Amino acid sequence: MMNKLETIVAQKQFEVAELYQSIAQNPISHAMTKILRGELPIKKDNLFKRALSSSSLAVIAEIKRKSPSKGTIASIINPADLAQRYISGGASVLSILTDKCFFDGDIQDIIQVKKTHSSVPILRKDFIIDEIQIAEALVAGASAILCIVAVLGTKTKSLLNYARSLGLDVLVEIHDENELDIALESGADIIGINNRNLNTFIVDTERSLQLVEKIPTSIIKVAESGITTPVMAREYHQAGFNAVLIGEALVRSPYPEQFIRECRNAC
Repeated sequence: MMNKLETIVAQKQFEVAELYQSIAQNPISHAMTKILRGELPIKKDNLFKRALSSSSLAVIAEIKRKSPSKGTIASIINPADLAQRYISGGASVLSILTDKCFFDGDIQDIIQVKKTHSSVPILRKDFIIDEIQIAEALVAGASAILCIVAVLGTKTKSLLNYARSLGLDVLVEIHDENELDIALESGADIIGINNRNLNTFIVDTERSLQLVEKIPTSIIKVAESGITTPVMAREYHQAGFNAVLIGEALVRSPYPEQFIRECRNAC
């Protein structure tokens, strides 16, 4: 029996095959085809990295409808409206889940948000396994992608380098020391420690605190998952994190802008 992560990756492999098939039917005009062929000029602005480089705590505010472990979390009809509330509260970056099958996200969410909030960096949060997903993220308007070491292993380096060649920043996600070693060997300059074990989806909020001191000071550090209060955000910042990624607590909150404000003012 496959664990949760293996099930998700199997679905991604199917989706990637479908994506290649769809662009094969229209290879001349499709923007992703041109990117994959290296035919489009690339502008490198590092908006995502710069947004996380301030001395104050950065909040990566996530648009998230559901999860495999908790089912439906929030009904988000208009992601651009929620993005506006996040930005009003002082979110430095928007994280948008684009996985449809397990998280009820959509790449169209990035496109919709980008139309009305063009200057805010957007992280494409998904299970990236192939270059075509990175090209798709760029076309949609993302500033950065997520590379999960638990998914990619030693392939992390090649996809990280490919994303950078397109001008995208990369948040490399780890959960343990072995994955940290792979991230460092891959040349990651932004590392997120996920408190959630993706094989079981169990959250241990001490995980980030246990690993943060093992990451070089030159690398931007992001704490992910299980951050439910501004007090927790302050603890992570004091422990050496540059940013926190918050999803469920924000989409469940009736006042997400206030939640973000309190996270930033707590530091």
